[in-house]
Amino acid sequence: MSAVTAYEPGTPSFIDLATTDLDAAKAFYTDLFGWDAADMPMPQGGIYSMLSKGGKDVAGAYVLNAEMAAMDVPPHWVSYVTVADADAAAFAVASAGGTVIAEPFDVMTAGRMAVAADPRGATFSMWQPRESIGSYLVNEPGSLVWNELQTSDTEAAATFYGAVFGWGTETTEMPTGTYTSFTVGDRGVAGMMEIRPEWGPVPPNWSIYLGVEDVDASMAKAIALGGKALMEPMEVPNAGRFTMLSDPQGAMFYIMGVPPGDG
Repeated sequence: MSAVTAYEPGTPSFIDLATTDLDAAKAFYTDLFGWDAADMPMPQGGIYSMLSKGGKDVAGAYVLNAEMAAMDVPPHWVSYVTVADADAAAFAVASAGGTVIAEPFDVMTAGRMAVAADPRGATFSMWQPRESIGSYLVNEPGSLVWNELQTSDTEAAATFYGAVFGWGTETTEMPTGTYTSFTVGDRGVAGMMEIRPEWGPVPPNWSIYLGVEDVDASMAKAIALGGKALMEPMEVPNAGRFTMLSDPQGAMFYIMGVPPGDG
């Protein structure tokens, strides 16, 4: 089992879902990935649902707030990156030309976070851990395996994220075009692709990949549960088989084939 006890600063460490129907979303994802859901009241009102696999937190979910709904923000998954100091990271975002959407704030005793957007508008969150590190299980079926930036300007994004998180870059030529890996030291921690014209009006975004044992079977199950397949499954050398789905409320995510953990 790929259990995690700590994340190095600059490493994606958690995901959560902003949705329009929390109960329906929980039903979809718990059935699809074998997750359990535990609801917790939030201090500002509403419910935050912690999603876990085998007793280990893997993700969260909540209802889009009224302000986001009024702006027609669609259901979406949010990527979090661990930082040593959320306040310093928010300052770095602003200094590098990004936007701080939510100034740093404490999440009870779990940690401190901020919400930001890069210069092209892709949103992400930053997490300074205290009692919670974020996801305690990764890189196996039913957990996060990869985070990927899809953007209209890869060069500008590399400069921005390098300034904020200290990320380096490595590029590889793939069947789908040039792929950039963001690195912390010698470790790849996230990826980046340029948005291609044939994709249509896709805004810059941070996408997530969730692990499954069988991509085709999981895609069929997602469709049976009310989701949609947004592409045919494909194989990528040195990466594996994957496809893109949307849940019944419209939040998009990828699934990727990974081997089961060792228990």
